[in-house]
Amino acid sequence: MYQPFNEQFAAATRQFADTAAQVNRLALDNAEAVFGLQLSAIEDRVNATFAFLGEAAEIRDFDGFKNLWPKGTQVARENFERGVATGQEVFGRTMKTQGAISELAKSQFEAAARGVQGEVEKTVKAASVK
Repeated sequence: MYQPFNEQFAAATRQFADTAAQVNRLALDNAEAVFGLQLSAIEDRVNATFAFLGEAAEIRDFDGFKNLWPKGTQVARENFERGVATGQEVFGRTMKTQGAISELAKSQFEAAARGVQGEVEKTVKAASVK
């Protein structure tokens, strides 16, 4: 009596576990890519900043500081631009990942709805035959 219910429950549980594994894989792939992008951006910014600080440490007179000021603003501007570009790329990747996860969930709901609809139709046919 309970065998069909148990089989349906087991199938639904397997499908849920498979979907959860796919979602986790997508999320981990995104996290890995985002971490790599941010780490690369931080490395670039740190290298540029330390190069600037190295130049600043060698200055001995006021004219040197006057010449260094435009370089400092250039480094700050480039660091800001890199940060913004990285943020935009991270946002874009995250949106693509969320879209893929949403599509996966949508397909699972549609498959479940088709299965329920099929069972309802079977039940209606069986009831109408009696």
